[in-house]
Amino acid sequence: MSGLRAVRHDGHEHEFEAAPGLPERLPSDETLLWQGGPDWKHLARERFHVRALALYFAVILALRAGFVIADGGSAGDAASAVIMLLPLVLAALGMMTLLAWLSARTTVYTITDRRVVMRVGIVLSLTFNLPLRRIESAGLKLTRDGHGNIPLLLAAPDRIALLHLWPHARPWRAARPEPMLCCIADAARVAGLLTEAWQAARSDAPQTTPAAIAQQADTPAPRARRTGRAPQLVTH
Repeated sequence: MSGLRAVRHDGHEHEFEAAPGLPERLPSDETLLWQGGPDWKHLARERFHVRALALYFAVILALRAGFVIADGGSAGDAASAVIMLLPLVLAALGMMTLLAWLSARTTVYTITDRRVVMRVGIVLSLTFNLPLRRIESAGLKLTRDGHGNIPLLLAAPDRIALLHLWPHARPWRAARPEPMLCCIADAARVAGLLTEAWQAARSDAPQTTPAAIAQQADTPAPRARRTGRAPQLVTH
């Protein structure tokens, strides 16, 4: 990962962190702008697909009951067949929900005036330092209640393996994985802070690859023309 740095933590409950969510204390000339993490309920629904799985299992149970009745069984027989499978269904849904809760609990996203830091991982914790100057573009996908996702496209040749990022990665970007701040509250405000930080970080550097933050529906974020303009929050 050229220009990026990943820090591995093998300790329990992140006791080796010098500051919450950070592998080391911020330098005196670096400012913390925002810190937060995913909402576990949104994470369970959007990234672990608990709602879709519940619907899938409901259809399976309904079909199971229908097959029993079609074979001449009574309503009681159909109910017994469903009840026999129900513990397995609840266990599967409970496991996925627990994973979403643990993932949200152990994740910390940090934005400073120089970088984006992502501390992710339930058992094996990794911390990714993403310098703002190495972020090529970004996106913003909002939900009705203000939660949202902010995927970050890293400038080539920087790359983080999808296996290390998931579920904190933009969907359907396996060839060039994009780190993503997932299911955060007040995402529009956070995107605005990121835009301002990006502008300040690049104000004294050559403008080679301007970025844009745009509200989108899992489509590539539009990019500003190479005129040295700051990234802007664009709504459609």
